[in-house]
Amino acid sequence: MYKIAVAGTGYVGLVAGVCFAEVGHHVTCVDIDENKINLMKQGISPIYEQDLEELMQKNYISGKLNYTTDYKSAYREADAIFIGVGTPELSDGSANLTYIAAVARQIAETIEKDCLVVVKSTVPVGTNDKVEQFIKDFLPHDGEICVGNGEGCNRRIRVEVASNPEFLAQGTAVQDTLHAARIIIGTESKWAEEMLRKIYEPFNLPIVSVSRRSAEMIKYASNDFLALKISYMNDIANLCELVGADIQDVAKGMSFDERIGSKFLNAGIGYGGSCFPKDTKALEYLARQHGYKLRTIRAAIDVNKDQKTILYKKACRRLITFNGLKVAVLGLTFKPGTDDLREAPSLENIPLLLEAGAEIYAYDPVGTDNFKHRFPEGKIAQGTINYVDHIEEALKGANVCFIFTEWGEIKSVKPEEYKELMRTPLVFDGRNLYDIEDMKEARVEYYSVGRPHIKISRAFSEAAVTKD
Repeated sequence: MYKIAVAGTGYVGLVAGVCFAEVGHHVTCVDIDENKINLMKQGISPIYEQDLEELMQKNYISGKLNYTTDYKSAYREADAIFIGVGTPELSDGSANLTYIAAVARQIAETIEKDCLVVVKSTVPVGTNDKVEQFIKDFLPHDGEICVGNGEGCNRRIRVEVASNPEFLAQGTAVQDTLHAARIIIGTESKWAEEMLRKIYEPFNLPIVSVSRRSAEMIKYASNDFLALKISYMNDIANLCELVGADIQDVAKGMSFDERIGSKFLNAGIGYGGSCFPKDTKALEYLARQHGYKLRTIRAAIDVNKDQKTILYKKACRRLITFNGLKVAVLGLTFKPGTDDLREAPSLENIPLLLEAGAEIYAYDPVGTDNFKHRFPEGKIAQGTINYVDHIEEALKGANVCFIFTEWGEIKSVKPEEYKELMRTPLVFDGRNLYDIEDMKEARVEYYSVGRPHIKISRAFSEAAVTKD
């Protein structure tokens, strides 16, 4: 087993570190935030992720997992250092590599033994080459350390950079790591390849060994293909509404074709999170930098941007105003199983509703605290936002309801409950959670994505008459 240091304790770094410890390696997770480190030592995860806290506590108690702000001691003793820091999107769509560079410099100024530096963060093609050169530029004892594949090198310390992109999904990150479909390793020498193979040997998973640049491209090509698939289905869903087809029937028919498969065929209000939006823009930016236009990726970006507010636009066509209306918002995070808000549809729609004067009552099982940091409770713009602990509080007396996230708690609300609780049972569902006939039978006016709308005809709204 190896001594492994992991730089960064976000989704990528923390999950990787915990899983390395789970299979037997000795792992030190490094972060600059002392408060965060202290919380993790108490067994408290800084992110909401299934199974993560349990494995953190188990491996910390066993001594296989530790946390520190002292990067010098962690890197000095490590056989391999995995970089899992963020690469946030810049305004032009490119990736911000500042944090990668900071860690690379720390490594260069610290290491005292043979070491494999492994970049797990999602980075543009060619970044690993630059990281290796950056380490070489900042070595304090250049005459004693060999950087690169080491051919013809007789110096006493060897350091090399490898690529090992992650393929985890938020909400299932631990299981995605322990039971991955494949491990991608990108190396430039047999020494680096063999070390990575041995590190991953306890996982007993298929390993695909390629060059560093191919590994970097595999990450982008995989994520962007899934983003394309989602945007394609959303585009088809919008056309289904216009021609009278049902996107769920269409998706079911498509799913039997093995060339297409059954996953990522659900239409909705666009993709979000930390990967797809950032990675599509980064790959499109990379292509532009090389004088090439990735037309398919550009189309996915454009479709997704429009899709996020499609429910709001439908509601605007149905209602004369949002001003003074009670609006129930169910779901704030970009997907269930996480408290992550990055690129969530709620972030696009709630500001529009507030500007229009809506009185919002928002519910989410785990994302409320994060959302409050962006939108404090109370009056904002022309409207107000309130946070509730129960779905019934959001729905009671509401004039309209928006569903943005397919949490199990939201799925469990029965169609008749909208009719019973809301002043006007008017529901805009961005995740197609309900059967159209069930909503019709419950007399709920129901708008979803890519399916027929249910409009309840009545001279005077029964709900408005009977509910005060």
